[in-house]
Amino acid sequence: MANEPASLSASRPHPRPGLLQIDPYVGGSSRLPGFDRPIKLSANEGAFGPSPKAAEAVRRLASELHRYPDGDSTDLRDAIAAAHGLPAERILCGTGSDEVIGMLVRAYAGASDEVLFTRHAFAMYPIATLAAGATPVTVAEDNLTADVDGLIAGQTERTRVVCLANPNNPTGTFITTNELRRLRRGLRDDILLIIDSAYAEYIQRPDYDDGASLVTAGDNTVMTRTFSKIYGLGAVRLGWAYAPEEVTRVFHRVRTPFNVSAPAQVAGVAALGDPAFRYHARQHNDRMLPWFAERVRQMGLGAPASVANFQLVRFADADAASGASGALAGAGIIARPMAIYGLGECLRITLGMDEEMTKVVDTLAAFTRS
Repeated sequence: MANEPASLSASRPHPRPGLLQIDPYVGGSSRLPGFDRPIKLSANEGAFGPSPKAAEAVRRLASELHRYPDGDSTDLRDAIAAAHGLPAERILCGTGSDEVIGMLVRAYAGASDEVLFTRHAFAMYPIATLAAGATPVTVAEDNLTADVDGLIAGQTERTRVVCLANPNNPTGTFITTNELRRLRRGLRDDILLIIDSAYAEYIQRPDYDDGASLVTAGDNTVMTRTFSKIYGLGAVRLGWAYAPEEVTRVFHRVRTPFNVSAPAQVAGVAALGDPAFRYHARQHNDRMLPWFAERVRQMGLGAPASVANFQLVRFADADAASGASGALAGAGIIARPMAIYGLGECLRITLGMDEEMTKVVDTLAAFTRS
């Protein structure tokens, strides 16, 4: 993190100590000089865009944009509850799941507290922690996968929150249901465990749990989800959480009024009502992920096992990764460099359409031969 200034002028307002340690989040790039419509594979967005039903719902709302949205997101929470078999009164909605996570961290951690997560966890966790005035603490991973024993051992008397992305971004790895439950058992009861399941819709396997069962079973776990990935609704910024009753009461005390826009609410409801679209997107991902990983490995590059809609590609070193990023950019393809995550030798590449991924493979193959 950036160093705090040595001194701050008393003649002007200055922020609370610690905030200037935050390196602002930098999302995946969308623009590429020389290309009007580059192939953007840098932000893990859905390959097929939004459900046509969701797009139409937003268009129908255009004449109502002068109206405030439902501050309780009632229809949206009801739709989420029906789709997932959960009680609507325990559903929380926010401007993306990162807002939900940020508010929960601020609600449960502050000065002198610690928030625990793994070394290559989602970049918003340290930002949310420092914004709350708390101290971020990281533990090492085991082969780019969350180390349950390390997280359990890493808790201290100051730990108030543990954040776990499962699957993890940017590695694409996950821990099994048994390991997730073992983590919860190994943490103190007064520690809030936030399970960030942003990519859960892509996983269809018996040893995976999105975390909902742990929320139902206790009062110290929250599961968060997003509409930005398989639903293709990144532009409207919509996320949600399933939480214990007491956590929901706390959340509603700290969230801003009307925090979820009306377009986001109607888009979310419509997207949930289009299971065929989700099935199509997941089928594409199920086919494309192993195909792309195998092509990457055939080039002699690393491709750690992923269960999400992206693949981490590991090169010999940071210079090689930078060169590959440049080669892709020259072909009109935007990948995501991983230096911000301490993985400078890697690029993260979102799984796009067939023709897009073929172009990625051809470009990387030409680069590795050069």
